[in-house]
Amino acid sequence: YAGFFADNEAFLMKNAKLKLCLQASPMNGNLLLEDCNPESDFQDWSWQGDSLMNHGTQSCLSVVGANRVRTSLCGSAGDTTWDCSNSLLSPLGSSQGFLVANRKGVALNNVGGLKAQWQDVADRSVCEERSEQDRYFAAALASTRVYDHTAGNVTLVLGMDQEELEELLWFFRREDPSAWNYSILALSFVTMILGLLLLAINVVRNRKRKIHMYKEALQAAQEAELETKQALMPVQEYSLAEQEPVPQDQRSGEVMVQWKDGTVTSLYTERSEDAI
Repeated sequence: YAGFFADNEAFLMKNAKLKLCLQASPMNGNLLLEDCNPESDFQDWSWQGDSLMNHGTQSCLSVVGANRVRTSLCGSAGDTTWDCSNSLLSPLGSSQGFLVANRKGVALNNVGGLKAQWQDVADRSVCEERSEQDRYFAAALASTRVYDHTAGNVTLVLGMDQEELEELLWFFRREDPSAWNYSILALSFVTMILGLLLLAINVVRNRKRKIHMYKEALQAAQEAELETKQALMPVQEYSLAEQEPVPQDQRSGEVMVQWKDGTVTSLYTERSEDAI
């Protein structure tokens, strides 16, 4: 519940006259008036009882000297409690004046008016924020009592004492996601390395498979070529053997004629003799 109420009770302190917000300096505790920025923790304030605490510096609004205002450690001797009425802030139990905005920042002054009035971003009085915080505190106190009543039964069931149970509840209620974020980051890094390793193995295997297939194809082509040559050699030898020898007395260009009686004469020769 503490985190829930802390988020709801934070508010900006805007001056009604200047329309600027009260901002704490993280360096020296000084107070500045800047443009309102709801995202800035140094402009977030909350009521802690009668004290006003800045969420960015975790320090409280305090009076130093006669009329100077700055932030100091909460609970220290310089911590100031404040009375809030009609949007006016004044040190509790003192007549030093009201918290007033000026050119340099803020200070205590007896002069009222808009410069001494402080509102939130919705133009509501900071005193209303205090009233709402009181209601939240009452609800939280009632919830805590109910929780304490039920925690005793849980303690009896779990066999833990009250201190151990509160420590465990604090551990699970603090809402610190750092360990989870770091675990997810480490797991993502390991997954990326594993993916790159598998990718490299796959590339190497594909390359080896392609080389092996190329060698097998080349070997098959060589074997086929060798078988083709071996098949052609007997055919060529057979063709040469089947060829009939050319008669020695036959000359190129002669035409041989076999007659019915079985005689073979050269037509070319006869024609040549007739011509002679």
